Amino acid sequence: MKPKLFVIAGPSGVGKGTIIKDLLSQNDNLTLSVSSTTRQPRPGEADGINYNFLNQEQFKTAIENGEFLEWAVYNNNYYGTKKSAVEDALNIGKSIILEIEIQGALQIMEKCPDAVFIFILPPSYEELEKRLRGRNTEDEQTIQNRLKITQKELEIGKKFKYSVVNNKVDEAVEKILEIVNKECEC
Repeated sequence: MKPKLFVIAGPSGVGKGTIIKDLLSQNDNLTLSVSSTTRQPRPGEADGINYNFLNQEQFKTAIENGEFLEWAVYNNNYYGTKKSAVEDALNIGKSIILEIEIQGALQIMEKCPDAVFIFILPPSYEELEKRLRGRNTEDEQTIQNRLKITQKELEIGKKFKYSVVNNKVDEAVEKILEIVNKECEC
């Protein structure tokens, strides 16, 4: 199987993390790139596992040094993917998944046209709002900001090669595994 770069994106709260966790447990040829961010860790998140947590000065220095394959500002925080993480995985024959924001995905579309882009959709806008509120990790203003951003993201998601609705996690994972198998057979 030929290793590939998979970009999985979608609105906040759509279940990307849950889907990717299941994908990784079902396919040993996949690995996840750990993104960098300036946002504060949520309860239970660990540095180097969920994200590489950086302060703004560290992040800006990495940008200046050209260390990121992509980076974006989302909801007043920086997010990015280090080039080295992607290169290292592909060089050892592993396909790598990037769980990134839409802005970053658009950058990857320009830089890595052979990457596979998968957009995760909620079953409905109302369900997405329910999921965001159900996390109990963010204040009302942050939730409102995320919902406003979602409208733009849904439109941009139409540029992705694949779209998968996350109504039931196991069904979404099954569809994405089919995509991975199809794309890696090249």
